[in-house]
Amino acid sequence: MLTTGGTGKIHILPEEVVSRIAAGEVVERPAAVVKELVDNSVDAAAGSITVEIEDGGLALIRVTDDGEGMSPVDAPRAFGRHATSKLRSDQDLWSIRTMGFRGEALPSIASVSHVRVATALRSAEAGIEFRVTGGRLGKIVEAPPVAGTSIEVRELFYNQPARKKFLKSIPTEFSHISRVVQQAALAWPSVHFRLTHNGTEIVNYPAVPSEGDRVSQVYQRVFLDHCFTVQAVLPTVRLSGYAIDPLHARASRMPQELFLNRRPVRNAAVLHAVAEGYGAFLPKGRHPLFVLFLDVDPDRVDVNVHPTKREVRFADAEMIHQLVRRAIRQAMGTAEGVSIEPGSSLTRESSGNKPAWTSVSGLSQEQARHSATGVQGVPISAVTDRQVDVSSRPGAQLAFVSETAEPYVKVPSGEVVALGQLNRTFLIVQVGGDLAVIDQHTAHERVLFERLYRAWTARGIQSQPLLLPASIELSPPHAALLTRYHGELEKLGLGLEPFGASAVLIRAVPMGLGKLDPEAFLQDLLDDLAQWDHASTVETKVRPVLASLACHGAVRAGRPMELPEIKALVEDWRAEGEITTCPHGRRTVFRLGTDDLEKMFGRAGW
Repeated sequence: MLTTGGTGKIHILPEEVVSRIAAGEVVERPAAVVKELVDNSVDAAAGSITVEIEDGGLALIRVTDDGEGMSPVDAPRAFGRHATSKLRSDQDLWSIRTMGFRGEALPSIASVSHVRVATALRSAEAGIEFRVTGGRLGKIVEAPPVAGTSIEVRELFYNQPARKKFLKSIPTEFSHISRVVQQAALAWPSVHFRLTHNGTEIVNYPAVPSEGDRVSQVYQRVFLDHCFTVQAVLPTVRLSGYAIDPLHARASRMPQELFLNRRPVRNAAVLHAVAEGYGAFLPKGRHPLFVLFLDVDPDRVDVNVHPTKREVRFADAEMIHQLVRRAIRQAMGTAEGVSIEPGSSLTRESSGNKPAWTSVSGLSQEQARHSATGVQGVPISAVTDRQVDVSSRPGAQLAFVSETAEPYVKVPSGEVVALGQLNRTFLIVQVGGDLAVIDQHTAHERVLFERLYRAWTARGIQSQPLLLPASIELSPPHAALLTRYHGELEKLGLGLEPFGASAVLIRAVPMGLGKLDPEAFLQDLLDDLAQWDHASTVETKVRPVLASLACHGAVRAGRPMELPEIKALVEDWRAEGEITTCPHGRRTVFRLGTDDLEKMFGRAGW
């Protein structure tokens, strides 16, 4: 017989516990609080949003806007669970047009912190102020009629020590907050954003008229100068934005920004479409960088997939994929009025002030990516100043430096004889009885890496000051990252110095490196540092940094080299063990032995 007596094992959780569980889904870290509050400010039609942070958001988060404000009735009601002005029925979930909509953000934040709210309607004669502590609403009092809303969040996770202890360091948490503000600024260029940390202004993005102007503010003008414009329009979809040209692609995945109806989201299908759009034009080991804005009919997209609204589903996923892929491919091909065929390699040729894409037979993507730069301070024997044009003859594939021919002698085993260059990239040398084709960049990269690694293991990487320190403007998260690891980088021979709120001066580099491109090097260095939190040993941290130093200090593809310099480089490479890959895994050499050559020419058995 069925009975319902007894106490049973299942019970209803107290409301306080339910609120904290909900907070765990929404409030992962201080940056999540900032995002939810900024979203609400945007929904309130704010023209200016100021975010003030103390101690990485653990001590204080204050978001102040000049939006429409809240009435004395609505403001306290907003801190009830599932209280929202943005939904009326479940049907509204399928046509979301606002940033926030669940009604969970404010009560979740208030359940794990001390909150103070001051708000006033634009037309009100007085505002209101009240506090919420641990989810409990305090007394409502009158406040000055300052239009808009200011919400303070203090002592985040004060009643959840277990969650608090899993947060990262203050610089790391602040870097996440900076990222949130950057994304909001990119999504809403017409809004003025300010960010301060411990009283110091870190970010100030005044309102601008276009997406391009805001991208230039956030990622600096140089990034925009290396991008092509992406545009495509269909009846229910509009795509706009910027993507990096393949010659300036980096090992970094930053930025890869996608905004759906002004909401920053992640979507694997769109990322795949971008990669397919680049196709074979993207050099190996390099990633597409982009800032794309996708506007889709809200009825055709589901943003109710993830508690933090980071992931979305498209009703027309295949159509979106095709649109993005074709837009990227078309932008690459027509931005300069030149069609691009799949499989071509790329280089830049200047035509007045406007660069143009050119398909170059015989040049690899690795070559196209590098500019022709000299090498200064490279540990290779000195050479003459004479530059040799190895492509001066039409159709020339193998160009030899014009020197007096050496008399025919039998080459002693192991001796290096430099023969010339192919396409200013591959060194043609004879090593004993073997013919070797060596990639000048990867071989020199391996030489530099081995020398740097030995110096590091001996704790002896020496610095060489730069004659003119290079000033590089950084995003606030990157500036915080360099500040965090400043001491460790000094031990690697790098002299970096903060310069203003978000810039850095490169004052010194390790001894023996060639001329660096400061901006490109620093970007790769930041990518390496971003992985240090996940590295298990000191060596796994250091090796990628040394590899980046070696890569940027090595002789570039496209630089002419004369015979004595070729010989010296190959001998240095052989002295380091003739390793067949660079530190990043790219091949350094292709060899043909005497036996192989005799078989190829039918001389075997003669």
